[in-house]
Amino acid sequence: MTELPDRIARALEALHTDFPELLLGMALSLVALVAIGLLRALVLRQVHRWTEDVVVLYRWRKLTNYLASVAGLLALVLIWFEKLRLALTVLGLLSAGVALALSGLIAAMAGWAFILLRRPFEIGDRIQVGNYAGDVIDIRLFKFTLMEIGNWVDADQSTGRVIHVPNGKVLTEVVVNYTRGFHYIWDEIPVLVTFESDWEKAKRILQEVADHHVGETAESARHELRKAARRFLLYYSTLTPTVYTKVVDSGVLLTIRHLVEPRKRRGAVQDIWEEILRAFAAEPDIDFAYPTWRIYQLPEPSPPPPMRGD
Repeated sequence: MTELPDRIARALEALHTDFPELLLGMALSLVALVAIGLLRALVLRQVHRWTEDVVVLYRWRKLTNYLASVAGLLALVLIWFEKLRLALTVLGLLSAGVALALSGLIAAMAGWAFILLRRPFEIGDRIQVGNYAGDVIDIRLFKFTLMEIGNWVDADQSTGRVIHVPNGKVLTEVVVNYTRGFHYIWDEIPVLVTFESDWEKAKRILQEVADHHVGETAESARHELRKAARRFLLYYSTLTPTVYTKVVDSGVLLTIRHLVEPRKRRGAVQDIWEEILRAFAAEPDIDFAYPTWRIYQLPEPSPPPPMRGD
């Protein structure tokens, strides 16, 4: 029982003896990190003078950030190499508390390594991690940043909000990538017509509209599918737009199923619907259906004939 207090006492005594050396190491570390930070700032300032290209500037920021991180780590190793015993003494005293306090940061760094090595997404990809969805606009050591989509905005369009997500989320949450591998998603447009409508004509019209607006997508999607099949087991027998038929309570449901690029979904749906509205307006035997109630009133029974007296 007394072994642990004795070890702590010896560690504190060693720390007290070597405190000036520890203080010097901390000062040198601070100077080195500040110098590296200033050098990075000067390099970026010069790059800003050379170009105003947003992509080039972003790449330089990321490159100098990684180089500064590596240089800072090497500087700390050189400064503390001879003071390793002292550093281990301090870490031995603080290990439990530090491990608990930095658990989130450690998980974030592990997530960052996973993102760099396994590449579940890159800058520019549209992803969803847990409840968060958006376009990846930045990846850093402890977090990645999304330009949010969806939420209160329909058809996966941008909300304008920027979301900072800890990197550790990629290790504990399901990661969905809209654009990696196969660069298209399937979308469906349900069109409900009445039972009295000429549903076969309506289906032909919908097929023509879909072929006109998104029919050419099938060829480029087939090319993307062949590329994606090199990494994933992907198989689709049909990539062209299709119209499916189903009977529901209020009428005949005709559903257009088609491929679309994730960022063009809303525009494609709008174009298709506008042409459908114009085409159906010219057809008197096709009407849109909506939930309705039909009430049938039975005729009142005739009164019984009067009874005759004896």
